[in-house]
Amino acid sequence: MINRTVQLSILFLLSISINVSAQSVFGTWKTIDDRTGLPKGIIEIYKKNGLMYGKVVKILEKGKEGVTCVKCDGELKDQPVEGMEIITAGEKHDDGEWKGKRLFDPEQAMTFRFKIWLNPENSNELKVRGYLAFIYRTQTWLRVEG
Repeated sequence: MINRTVQLSILFLLSISINVSAQSVFGTWKTIDDRTGLPKGIIEIYKKNGLMYGKVVKILEKGKEGVTCVKCDGELKDQPVEGMEIITAGEKHDDGEWKGKRLFDPEQAMTFRFKIWLNPENSNELKVRGYLAFIYRTQTWLRVEG
C-alpha cells in the first residue's frame, strides 16, 4: 500500500516537473517567417546571469545553409549566421514577458527592441515581437522537442 502511494507520488511529481519545463521560454525554437509561413531557422534561447540570450543554431532555408552576414557592419561583417547571438540581455518582467534592446536580424542587419512571451493558449508557441520606433512585427516560433 505504501509502495503504491510512493509510486503514484513520484509519477505525480514527474508530471508536474515536465509540465513546468514545457512552460519555459528557454529551449530550442523553430522560427517561422510571418510573411511566407516557411521555417527559417532554429534558435536556442538560454539564460545567462539571469538574462535571456538567443543564438542561431541552424539555418533551415534551402540554399542559405552556411550564409554569412554580408549586410552587417563591424565585427559581424561576413561572419557566419549560424552561432550568431541574435537576442542579447533580455530582462524578465512581472507579467512574464521578456524585454530588451537587442533582437538582431542578420538578414536585414538591423537591431530591434523586443518583447518575447509564451502564447498563453499554447506553451509550445513563442511570440517574438521586434520594435522599430512605433512600428512592430510579431512572429510565432514553435518549440522544438528534444
